[in-house]
Amino acid sequence: MLRTVNRILLAVAGAVLLAVGAVVLTGSWPLHGRHAPLLSEQTRGRYWHADGWWWWAVAAGLAVVVLLALWWLLSQLRRPRLQALVVDTGDGAFATLRGRALEEAVAAEAGALEGVAGCRVALRGRRGSPALRVALELEPHAVPADALAAVAGPVLTHARTSAGLPELPAEARLKVTSHRAQRVT
Repeated sequence: MLRTVNRILLAVAGAVLLAVGAVVLTGSWPLHGRHAPLLSEQTRGRYWHADGWWWWAVAAGLAVVVLLALWWLLSQLRRPRLQALVVDTGDGAFATLRGRALEEAVAAEAGALEGVAGCRVALRGRRGSPALRVALELEPHAVPADALAAVAGPVLTHARTSAGLPELPAEARLKVTSHRAQRVT
């Protein structure tokens, strides 16, 4: 979703800046020519000394723009990967498991499966409800159902028990490595 919001914001900002640049360069409407003042005397008098609602509307509009800009900035700074998990050690204490360590362990175990050429793993979610995103690159002769069953069975069970989690949802994406066609002579 964040990628879509970024693209929309960039498109809107680009269109607005393009329109403003064209208006300023041509000096056309609403500027009334290159030598005319930006705001006429009548306009300045009407809005500068307006009743109370005009400036409240401008302030509210600017406040909404500032809040949206802050939301966008904070969402850019948020890390998409989960950095650490808290694991119950069983004796009343807790240990911290780095997210990268769990990702690397799952990737190594899934990468060692038959028919798997490579594996990338990302730990996402929150500390209380982590989730894995597994991207498997299969060899041309591999059976996708067997590789998926092996990852969903022993690999995820081992990760779940080692991290002390009651459940660890996972999303798997399968891709076959590119290979050259075999020629028969």
